[in-house]
This record gives sequence, structure tokens and C-alpha cells, in this order.
Amino acid sequence: MVVRKGWRGRFFEDFEVGNVYQHPLGRTVTTTDNIWFTLLTQNTAPIHFDHNYASQTEFGKPLVDSTFTVALVTGQSVTDISQNVFANLGWDEIRLPAPVFEGDTIYSQSEVLEKRESKSRPDVGIVTVETTGYNQDGVVVITFKRTILVYKRAMPRRSFASHQRKRNDRKNHRHDPRVGLLPRRPPLRGPSRRDPVSH
Repeated sequence: MVVRKGWRGRFFEDFEVGNVYQHPLGRTVTTTDNIWFTLLTQNTAPIHFDHNYASQTEFGKPLVDSTFTVALVTGQSVTDISQNVFANLGWDEIRLPAPVFEGDTIYSQSEVLEKRESKSRPDVGIVTVETTGYNQDGVVVITFKRTILVYKRAMPRRSFASHQRKRNDRKNHRHDPRVGLLPRRPPLRGPSRRDPVSH
């Protein structure tokens, strides 16, 4: 039996300006996706979750919450763009040229616009991409630029090992009877219930 390593995502060295990555997975948006995401984020616009209301609008049916579309297309790009991310630096120029409806299937791709070394962190580089999401008919429904700090090839393993050592140290310390239990939450700040409250 031959054991082969799975896809580990791209590191800083793998990105080339002008390269376009067609992300492998499409996703059909369901009514449940739309309603749950809308209410999960405390969005009270009924056009996303009230079908009767939405049927009386110009669209005639519910619109998919646009922040769901941002999240979905960002997620689709992770396998090619940010699987080895250190941190997101920001999303810019988000555009929604066409609506997304329940039942649409969304696909996406990203083009590398810029890459450069980080001046403050030698273990990561800065990459900017433009990501485009489109539906089953090829209609573009979203575009945005995203800038990330992404690890260089040799770094994540060392960083992960260091993280594991620190975690094990904390774990051993927590259960060391000579030390006692460590607090699992920050101390309460402000007046306690027993303190008199002055007005």
C-alpha cells in the first residue's frame, strides 16, 4: 500500500501574480441556509426569511442574504488561497452585480493580484487576490478583493509543533497537584453582587 500526502494548500512561495485558481466545489443554496444564516446574524430583513413578504417584492421570491454569499465564496476559496493562512487582513471592493436566490448553485475562482514579503514577519508573506462567484448560468453574483498573511512553506510545521508543546505544558501544569488548577476564565471585573452600588 502506498500512502500519499493529501493536498496541503498553497504556501506563500506557490503564489504567482496572474495565476487563476478555479475552486473545486460548487454549493447549492437552500432555504434552510438562507433562513438560518439570516437569523443567526440577527438580520431582521424579511425578504430573506418571509416567503409571503418576498413574493410581493419585485423579485417575487426570497433573496439570499448577501453576507452568506460573501461567506460561502470566501469558504470555497480556502482550499486554494488560505488553507495555510496566518491571518486575514481584509476584504475590499465587495460588489454584488446580480442577486442570489434559493436553489442557485454558486461556483467561484480567484486571481492572484499581488504578493510581497512581510516587513515585520519573516515567516509569512502578503497575498492579495480577487475572487469571483457566479451561478449555474455563469452569471457573476459577487466579486471582492481579499488580502491575507500566508505562511511560508517551512513555517506551519514548526509553529504547530511549538503550539503543541505549549499546549502540553499548560495541560501538564493544570493537572499538577503541586500547582493546583488554573483558572479557566478571566476574573469578574466591576462591582460584584455583594458590593454596595452607589448612585
